[in-house]
Amino acid sequence: MEIWILVAAAFLIALGYGLVAPILPQFAQSFDVGVMAASAIVSIFAFVRLVFAPAGGSLISRFGERRIYLLGLTIVALSSALCGFADTYWMLLLFRGIGGIGSVMFTVSSMGLLVRLSPPAQRGRTSSLYGTAFLLGNILGPTLGSALSGLGMRLPFFIYAVAIAAAVLVVLVMLRGGPGGRPTADDPQERMRLSEAIGLPAYRALLVTAFANGWTNFGVRVALLPLLAAAAPEIGSAAAGIALTLFALGNAVTQQATGRLVDRRGRRPFIMLGLMFAALVTAPIGWFDTLPFFLVLSLAGGASAAFIAPASQALLADLIGSNRNGGQALSTYSMATDLGSIAGTLLAGAIADAVGFGWAFGVSGIVVAAAVVPWLFVRPRPQPLPD
Repeated sequence: MEIWILVAAAFLIALGYGLVAPILPQFAQSFDVGVMAASAIVSIFAFVRLVFAPAGGSLISRFGERRIYLLGLTIVALSSALCGFADTYWMLLLFRGIGGIGSVMFTVSSMGLLVRLSPPAQRGRTSSLYGTAFLLGNILGPTLGSALSGLGMRLPFFIYAVAIAAAVLVVLVMLRGGPGGRPTADDPQERMRLSEAIGLPAYRALLVTAFANGWTNFGVRVALLPLLAAAAPEIGSAAAGIALTLFALGNAVTQQATGRLVDRRGRRPFIMLGLMFAALVTAPIGWFDTLPFFLVLSLAGGASAAFIAPASQALLADLIGSNRNGGQALSTYSMATDLGSIAGTLLAGAIADAVGFGWAFGVSGIVVAAAVVPWLFVRPRPQPLPD
């Protein structure tokens, strides 16, 4: 029951995010800034998440996952509403950055709740179910955003705030008691220290994978795809929302199979396969500015991400275990993703400004392919047995 509540909340959050993602870089450019500055609107969110992640892990250890989850969502809702009122680029940058504080709080705490609530032998399927809820929201969000495009670029931010507020109410009313509450003296929780996690080759490889995934799918794809579409007459800015929708659709459909396969066949093979697949479908974007090619690669990119995310999250849960507080390990994993998002948006944005979008996406493909190397030195782990 608790997992389904988290899934419902994830859908509401992603629905609002899907409204905002396609128009965010273009909204930034409406303040007369360049590609790199527009990309920074995406990277500032990740930068604040990166900086605040250690504090978020400490807050979870002290107050429990549920309280930090709710507080984080509330901050993101307020930030989104403020973005809708922004009158200058710098105001938008500030308000978007504030949202990063709440984002890292609720994402890390939700990962902690999933670790505690997921049966060991079903962690891949649980991760896929949770991820699919996000993806369905991302599929419907851009579609709804396109329908509302005639009403301006500010309205999606207010709708996003309302969607998150609804998610807060769902969790506040229905997710009471059980795992994830505030630790007490009578119920001490064993903690996984960061030094222990860093000592594991699989965890170090997960950090590299998170960096590469953050660079490509949370940074470059969100920040540069809309700008590429707007800059190419053969594609057009309207295709940006369609491309992000197809990415989410490819991911959601493919995850229905990969989640179960991860539980049956192991985590490591699917992470490696997903990284190579992602490299192959990321590198060509920008070299051929035709609409069919643009949309097909977006759909394939979503399918590649469906191999990476469930396997990574399931393996992370395996390493931490259901009965330990893994706040530090989870927040560090989140930091690796955000660091990749920051590096990807800024460096790829600079490359796009200097030599074009083709080179920006080509370099991103190389980054993802390189993330396979650490997994060559990780021994396969035995699969968790059913409870």
